[in-house]
Amino acid sequence: MSNPEPVADFFDAIVIGDGETIIVRIAEAWIAWNQSGSKDKNEILKIWSDLEGVYVPQFFKPCFDNKGFQTLVPVFPGKKCFVKRIIEKDLEILPFPDKPVVPYGRPIHDRLRLEIARGCTRGCRFCQAGMIYRPVRERSVEKLLSIAEKSIPQTGYEDISLLSLSTGDYGCLSFLMQELMARYAKEHIAISLPSVRAGTLSPELLNFIKEVRKTGFTIAPEAGTQRLRNVINKNVSEAEIIESVSQSFMMGWQIIKLYFMTGLPTETKEDLQGIVDLVQILRKGKATGQRFRKINVSVTTFIPKPHVPFQWAGQISLAQSRENIQRLKQDLKMPGVDFKWQIPEVSLLEGLFARGDRRLSRLIVTAYQKGCRFDGWTDHFQYSKWLEAIEENGIDLDFFTTRQRGETETLPWDHIESGVTKEYLIREWKKAMNGQNTEDCRSGICNDCGVCDFQTIKPRVTINSRVGPASIIERKTINGYKDRMYRITYTKRHQAKYFGHLEMVNSILKAIRRAGIPVLYSEGFHPKPRVSFDDPLPIGIESDSELFTIRVTDYIKPGDMFKLNQYLPDGIRVVDCRITSKKIHSEKISAISYEVTMPELCLDKCKKDGLDNRDGIVLEYKDKKGKLKKIDLKDMLYNVDIIDDNRMNIVIRNDSGKTIRPFEILTHVFSLSEQEARQATVLKTTPQDRMIINNV
Repeated sequence: MSNPEPVADFFDAIVIGDGETIIVRIAEAWIAWNQSGSKDKNEILKIWSDLEGVYVPQFFKPCFDNKGFQTLVPVFPGKKCFVKRIIEKDLEILPFPDKPVVPYGRPIHDRLRLEIARGCTRGCRFCQAGMIYRPVRERSVEKLLSIAEKSIPQTGYEDISLLSLSTGDYGCLSFLMQELMARYAKEHIAISLPSVRAGTLSPELLNFIKEVRKTGFTIAPEAGTQRLRNVINKNVSEAEIIESVSQSFMMGWQIIKLYFMTGLPTETKEDLQGIVDLVQILRKGKATGQRFRKINVSVTTFIPKPHVPFQWAGQISLAQSRENIQRLKQDLKMPGVDFKWQIPEVSLLEGLFARGDRRLSRLIVTAYQKGCRFDGWTDHFQYSKWLEAIEENGIDLDFFTTRQRGETETLPWDHIESGVTKEYLIREWKKAMNGQNTEDCRSGICNDCGVCDFQTIKPRVTINSRVGPASIIERKTINGYKDRMYRITYTKRHQAKYFGHLEMVNSILKAIRRAGIPVLYSEGFHPKPRVSFDDPLPIGIESDSELFTIRVTDYIKPGDMFKLNQYLPDGIRVVDCRITSKKIHSEKISAISYEVTMPELCLDKCKKDGLDNRDGIVLEYKDKKGKLKKIDLKDMLYNVDIIDDNRMNIVIRNDSGKTIRPFEILTHVFSLSEQEARQATVLKTTPQDRMIINNV
């Protein structure tokens, strides 16, 4: 963390800086304390507070002067009054999680993430990460290839994302990309980059990326005019932005994402218009004469952060933020442009907590008690509740957000030493107001920010290497290649019944890659494994005989498919595999049988409300086009048999083009309440390869 004060009251200890080494030392200290038999919690906290980079909030007492400025005073005499950030000096020797936990649900970042470097030397004056993660430290190509070699078989991911604050600045990026593609393109594993600085994208890099499939590109101009880019020290020109976008479109990319901020220091109406003008140029493809594809423009309100040159700047007001975004929203209504923005009220609260002090702890509690939960989701965000909590706690929003700070003012985070000196930040703040640039220290010109001692703490960069032109990966294609098809039967039981179909498919595809099965891929823009699943099983229903078909490039024994079980979630198990043909795969069953197990009382109710004396039961629903449709549920039933005191068998038609689920039969036909129906366990018993011929 860089400003822990707003949440300091909730934590016993907080780590400032890199965590790889300190987390082990914290754990070792706790183990020793625990084995000693001590019950004094303050004892372990004192031990932790002596470790570099560990902040124990309760050992610092907040004091406020008559202007409302917070100062922290150590509780124990002689105790240090600051916490110094931990800097891991060399990434090469640090452990890396080459066997990461692979969730069965689909996370946001569903890919292997390789941190190729930490730190950035560009010196953007708004960027907190660019300041607090200094100096730049790069991993070697050999180390990254070793991590990938261990991680890919363990995860089954089909994407590798090369992560850093400025991936395009990595010294051996071309060489690294070439080596990764040479090793993994044949396995259809794609390489993606996060936000890329305009000017670092080259045709060579684009060629590497598109060998498997075109992953997305995000470019962050941040500001619409060169004047404002100079203020924020975003050393990229409009010509470089146009060139980067034009090259991407010319090489086949369909979508480019652009990030901008509004409310940057010294911003004018001309700077806002500059965003519109730049997007207009890019969508028209003036640089190359090419027509545009699609541009996604994202705009957020600038939020001043601690430990950066702009930490003294005032955030624009809520009214101004709304006005600016509304203007951009209106002016960017043009074909091929999709405009997205962060809600100004959210930005204001982020600004509050970015530079707040310990008085915000009770605000968090009050807002929580009023029902402010899951605020990251727009439909859950309740700004009015936050305003009530702010008023009840006597918090002055302007004091923490829109007010410009003085350079000599005591700041709530002054006890946190990030490594970058306040003198350097003040120099950069003044240079910003004069529109002056600061050069990238990667070139060897030290800007005297205070982080490096040039003995142990210093920039560590790789030397650029190139090994010829981009490789062309030869892959076996479907056309002209005789592949084999396997029909696999699997179960979906117990807790696995709660997987949605897409989650289950994703887990099985990962298991296929982890098991090393040579699956065949499709052609086209985004090659996909040739794996097809039969009709999805509804959530909450179990089955012992679900089916999918897989096409592979080489012959493997059907029994080898059982290796999948090592990597599948509990409840999903391969139980049979046969070499098959398209003809079998195309068969369609006319009815499906379900075994329903429920409490005896519920089954007695079903017997009482039998079908013999009931007229048609009509269910109304809307189709995909929104048209109202009607279906007679009684006509959808082939048969109902009572098996014993707790079980019955339901056979439902499957040849009408309409889908009816057993729970709908229980609630609408047998008049069970939803609560009663949820007590039932439903097991699909009809093998999908077996045709039901007789109408029972």
